[in-house]
Amino acid sequence: MTGVFLGIDVGTSGVRACAVDARGDIQGMEAATLPPPRQDGNAIDQDPEFWWHATVVAISKLGRSIDLEAVERVCVDGTSGTLLLIDAAGRPCTQGLMYNDARAAKEAQRIATVAPKESGAHGASSALAKLLHLLGHGEARSARFAVHQADWIAGRLAGIHGVSDENNVLKLGYDPVTRSWPAWLDQLGVPHTLLPRVLVPGTPFAEIDPGMASELGLSKTARITAGTTDGVAAFIATRADAPGDAVTSLGTTLVVKLLATQPIFAADQGVYSHRLGERWLAGGASNSGGGALLAHFSAADMERLTPQLRPEKPTGLDYYPLPKPGERFPIADPTLAARITPRPAEDHRFFQALLEGIASVEALAYQRLAALGAPPLRRVVSIGGGAKNAAWTEIRRRALGVDVTTAEQTEASYGAALLALQGSPS
Repeated sequence: MTGVFLGIDVGTSGVRACAVDARGDIQGMEAATLPPPRQDGNAIDQDPEFWWHATVVAISKLGRSIDLEAVERVCVDGTSGTLLLIDAAGRPCTQGLMYNDARAAKEAQRIATVAPKESGAHGASSALAKLLHLLGHGEARSARFAVHQADWIAGRLAGIHGVSDENNVLKLGYDPVTRSWPAWLDQLGVPHTLLPRVLVPGTPFAEIDPGMASELGLSKTARITAGTTDGVAAFIATRADAPGDAVTSLGTTLVVKLLATQPIFAADQGVYSHRLGERWLAGGASNSGGGALLAHFSAADMERLTPQLRPEKPTGLDYYPLPKPGERFPIADPTLAARITPRPAEDHRFFQALLEGIASVEALAYQRLAALGAPPLRRVVSIGGGAKNAAWTEIRRRALGVDVTTAEQTEASYGAALLALQGSPS
């Protein structure tokens, strides 16, 4: 196989485009910025045309360093849960309701009365809650499809709309186990004609629209594939690809994702699974993480204290760091208080104890996933700001008992490009 494979990531602050060759090596990566979404309380939306304009700019920039005529396939990822209504020609009938738009609280209550607890459609920010909200307004009368951010960009490239993927539709109520739209959607009055056709991520569904190919300088034989969410694309970017491979995100919160051979759901702990072909990406998020560290030390403090850490000499302190009371996973307790005593007199030992505590939470998270049916932990790839701390990596390696590495690439656009190259996961 020769040629170039293009991944497009439509994010919160910008659009990124990445081109890889047939070996998966990066040939070019460019970005275009997006203006901040408009916010009014819980309502957070954006003009979809901004996404398209930034996509065009990013591809144009990429064309300065690579031959766009060599592009064979294009895959788009977008923020999970971002939704809009479009007409039959693909023109937006509404603003794009962003992934964190939570205006649909009443609609979420309706969903809660009929949706199974393991459904990804729960919550005011779910795509289904947004759809029900939009259906209550006049703009919906001319709508033909409810589509996600990635769907709409891919649809414009292909000139064919109403196509989505098994990852983006999870929060719209799609059942990834039966691979179908569930009957309980009828109880909410959701018109099935609005729902997109669902494909496995990475599945080619159309050749690029000829006019679009000319406008963007892409090959007229380039194929557009079903996309994915930004989170799944970022996982794919790490090259974690075997059951038991996991990715830990060490950001403000601690997020774990593990490649499993069967779906794992624990709604009371916020654990759900994305389908990746015949495999599953199970994940959960703890309130522990960088936010718990920042409650005690500034970033500058942590940088100063890091050289004093001694991973080979554990403090022996059994901490459970939290920024404020309340935890969902791996312990489901909305009143759980942080456990950070006794406090050593030396700041560096207290800092090390906090890092050990978060590593213990991470280990417990993977143990919980295993108890729910996940395969044994094989290796962990780290992403996020905390992944840069070598001493913390060693602390986590000891707590997890498996190889812990730092991802060479975490850009979602790279993951989308790999999905374009590899096609639908097996």
